[in-house]
Formats: sequence, structure tokens, C-alpha cells
Amino acid sequence: MSQPIVSGAPEENWLTQLNREERTTLVATFAGWMLDGMDVMVYSFVLPSLILLWHIGKGQAGLLGTSTLVLSSVGGWLAGLAADRFGRVRVLQITILWFSFFTFLSGFSQNFSQLFVIRGLQGIGFGGEWAVGSVLIGETIRAKYRGRAVGTVQAGWAIGWGIAAGFYALFSAMLSPEMAWRAMFWIGLAPAALAVYVRRHVHESDIYNQSQTSKTKTSNMEFFKIFSPSILRTTLLASLVALGAQGGYYAINTWLPLYLNARGLSVTHTAGYLMVVIAGSFTGYLTSAHLADRIGRRLTLVLFAACAAVTVTLYTVVPISDTTTLLLGFPLGFFPSGSFSPMGAFFTELFPTALRGSGQGFSYNLGRGVGAFFPAMVGFFSVHMKLGQAIAIFAALAYALMVLSVLLLPETQGAEL
Repeated sequence: MSQPIVSGAPEENWLTQLNREERTTLVATFAGWMLDGMDVMVYSFVLPSLILLWHIGKGQAGLLGTSTLVLSSVGGWLAGLAADRFGRVRVLQITILWFSFFTFLSGFSQNFSQLFVIRGLQGIGFGGEWAVGSVLIGETIRAKYRGRAVGTVQAGWAIGWGIAAGFYALFSAMLSPEMAWRAMFWIGLAPAALAVYVRRHVHESDIYNQSQTSKTKTSNMEFFKIFSPSILRTTLLASLVALGAQGGYYAINTWLPLYLNARGLSVTHTAGYLMVVIAGSFTGYLTSAHLADRIGRRLTLVLFAACAAVTVTLYTVVPISDTTTLLLGFPLGFFPSGSFSPMGAFFTELFPTALRGSGQGFSYNLGRGVGAFFPAMVGFFSVHMKLGQAIAIFAALAYALMVLSVLLLPETQGAEL
């Protein structure tokens, strides 16, 4: 149960003002998204090796990334629906175990077809983990700190990405190319231990428990109610916001290691350049999270999406030196990643409690499902143009769509659930 709120506390010390339940949930969801990020971003590092070892084209390589993201949209919808019926915490445990197992299993793939199927199955758990975790943290943290808390959870992705980059450099130096990419997937089993922590320490939110006590009044609230006339506009616009953020993000980050390799950078130098991007990513998540509680969800999302479009274009299209590429890596991580931070709180506040898991899970993951085709399209278009140009085209289109959709939604800052 929640403890009394400490009044008059300095706002800058918001972490110390969280009660025990809020802190425990924050730690668990942060760790979940961090390990989710590690497992998913591993693919971007092994992609160059798979192209060489399996003799596949960029189009096929893009499809491997797309399979994960498409199925993640299905996983998000199912997990969101299950979370409204069976509880956030129980479903969160299942999704963590699911994506851990299939990431590990990916390391035993022998060909393109096997990895395509296994990566798709991994995506079900990947999509479900965010859908459930973001609802849980959004309902547990009080309105005053919700934007910062949910955005801080998003920052866990950058930490996971950094861990993957570290293993990439380590395994590339110590193992043969054939074993290195497999080992990258095998470390994906580590998140399974988090499910044990969640089971022992994380509890359902008071908001969810209260909704269950009045279940007789809301028992007919079904998944399809998110398409009712009163909710449909919100559902569709939220989906487009998610499509813009994720389509732009995956258009650049799925191909970033290969793009840097094409510039003539070694594995070690590529890892170093990516660490600058990851540092920018982590900082972007946290900065955007704080801004969401200070200047509002809408303005923060618009600002970061617009700057992301400009930065990606400069990075991939304009002729720049290696030094400039290194320095520009920080804003390349900062703005696309920061475009995500306000979304969890924003979506939580847009949907009513009885439909929150379903609505948030559907919208975020429909956007992810459609955005999943961006890496594949970049791969196919790069056959006829430079890889950087293909990345810039799809990223710019995605962020423009995101800005327009955000402007059509209401501001929700400070909303009480």
C-alpha cells in the first residue's frame, strides 16, 4: 500500500520522495526495460556478421529485424489485454521469461529461416514487457512524478544497449566471428532472473486493485471498447505517435553499426562511436522525462521529434568527417531516444483504467508493428541508393508524422488516474 506523501519536499529530490512501493516498482520496470533493450539491440550488432557468414542481402537482414518488431506488436496487444484481466505483475513476469528464452534460443539458429521464426517469437515477449511495465509504473507513481518516473524507466533501454555494445566489443576480440554472434544472443538469458525479483517484491497498483473491487460495473469493458466512438480518436492518434517514434528510431538504430562499418570503421571503433550515441540516448531519456513534467507531454514530444529528424538527416546525408560523426553521435542518441520518454505517461493518462492496458498496449504496439517495416524498407531502398539516404528518408517521414499526431491530442500533464 502507498505511504503518505511527504509535503513540501524539494522537487529536484523526487527519487527520495517516492514511497517503498513506488521505488520497488521503479527498480523492477527500469531493470526490465534495460534487459529488454540489451536483448533487442543485440541484433543490430550481429547483423554485419550474419550478412557475411550467411551471405544474405540487406533486404533479408532488415526482415530479421522486422520479424521481431511485427510480432512484438501482437505481444503488446495480447499482454495489455491480459494485464487488464489477470493483473499487471503476473503478466509482466511471463513476458520477461518469454523474451529471455527466445533471445537465448536465437544463438542456436543455423540459417535465416530459423532465426526469422525465433526472433519473431522473441518479439512477442519484448512487446508485452513494455505494454505491461509502462502501465504498472504509470499507475503506481503519483501524478506529480509520473512523467519523470516513466521516462526514467525508458532510460533503462540505453543502459541495456550499452551493455550489448560492451559484449559486442568483448566477444569480437575474444571469439571467432561464428561464435561471437551466437554468444551475443546467449547472454539474453540473463533477464530471466528479474522475473524472480518481480514475483517477490512488486505488487499490483492500488488503482488496479480498486478497479477490481468494482468489477461488476466494468466487467463488460472489453478490448474492442478502445474502438468505441468516445475512445477511437485517441486510440488512432496515440498509435500514430508511437509509429512515428518507433519507425524513426528503428530506421536509424537497426542499421547504425552497418552504416559505421561502411564508413571504414573497425569493430573497436564502431563500438566506441556507438558508446557516444548510447551516452546521448541515456541523457536524452532522462532530460525528456524531466521536461515532460515541467513543460508538458505534448511540447516535449514535438521538440524532440523535430530535432531528431534534423539530426538523423545531418548524420546520414550531409558529408561530414569522422570526428564530426563521432561528436554528432551524442545528439543522434539524445533526440530519438528522448522522443520516447513522455509517451508512457502520456498514454497512461489518455486511457481510462478499465481500458488502460488494452489501449496503451494496442496503440504503442500498433505503432511498433507498422514501424517494424521501416528497417526492412531501408534495407530494400538501400539497394538503389546510399544507405544513409534511405535511413534519412524514412526517419524524417516518421518524425513528421509523430509531430502532427501529437498536436492533435490533448495535454494530460498532472492528470489524476
